[in-house]
Amino acid sequence: MNKKILVTGSAGFIGFHLSKKLCDDGWSVTGLDNINDYYDIKLKNDRLEQLKPYNNFSFLKADLADKDFILSLFEKEKFDYIVNLAAQAGVRYSLKNPYSYITSNISGFINILEACRHNPVKHLVYASSSSVYGANTKIPFSVHHNVDHPLSLYAATKKANELMAHTYSNLYNIPTTGLRFFTVYGPWGRPDMAAFLFTKAIIEDKPIDVFNFGNMKRDFTYIDDIIEGIFRLITKPPQPNKEWSGDNPDPSSSFAPYKIYNIGNNNPVELNEFISIIEKCLNKKAKKNLLPIQPGDVTSTYADVDDLMNDVGFKPSTDIKTGLKKFVDWYKEYYKV
Repeated sequence: MNKKILVTGSAGFIGFHLSKKLCDDGWSVTGLDNINDYYDIKLKNDRLEQLKPYNNFSFLKADLADKDFILSLFEKEKFDYIVNLAAQAGVRYSLKNPYSYITSNISGFINILEACRHNPVKHLVYASSSSVYGANTKIPFSVHHNVDHPLSLYAATKKANELMAHTYSNLYNIPTTGLRFFTVYGPWGRPDMAAFLFTKAIIEDKPIDVFNFGNMKRDFTYIDDIIEGIFRLITKPPQPNKEWSGDNPDPSSSFAPYKIYNIGNNNPVELNEFISIIEKCLNKKAKKNLLPIQPGDVTSTYADVDDLMNDVGFKPSTDIKTGLKKFVDWYKEYYKV
């Protein structure tokens, strides 16, 4: 069966890995990305080079905020499935450049929703983020908890995406699934993320900025686990929850075909330990610049993945030592160090 899928953000970290997995599985994949300069364009283009050998992959350089292009693309291609991974990423960058988040994450997403409304699809899967948990302190973070106190504009746009998706699931019966990713790392990872920043700095003998004096905990999740979770969910569109009650509303499901999942490792690691593992992989000590916590950052993330396990029989399991070794090995090979 030739299943047609659109993956937005296909030159990005998660989008590239997902496109490759889908191509390997025989899907007909259209990748879309605006290849912006938020980080090194060469890395994005090199990811796309890895996808070029696949004759079932085609790439379009375009922007989600281009409403007319997105609508005409959906009309022409008649996609079965959509995975929306394109977004302006990064908590800290949202303090400096807030408008880019509104353009990509809000305007871009409404264009996807409108395109699905006028060209019905079997399932729209979209990236949310663990950052939506914001000021919540009850851990592990559960999709059944209320998330109304974001600590960054990035988090607010991701929460807005969940609300927008619910509205379209309700009004137009579009099956939508939001995925809250927890600190993704691995080969071909983003240069603004901790694993990349620390590895690069240690190799180059430069100091690393360690916020909250290294006492933060993150549910670091290896890329292959994220991809497996997405892959299993694509062909499992949500059904309306017949038990859903407005008297006691469950935020993770609905009377509409709408669902939210966490995809995280379910095993938080302290930042100091994370750095120590990278040091061992490189056989070199880091020079640490210990700093207080930054505005917009949370002290701990920890994913409850029971719903993911119950619905698709999968939970991330790659341990941090294994995952970081694979990342460092890739980094050294890619940058020839």
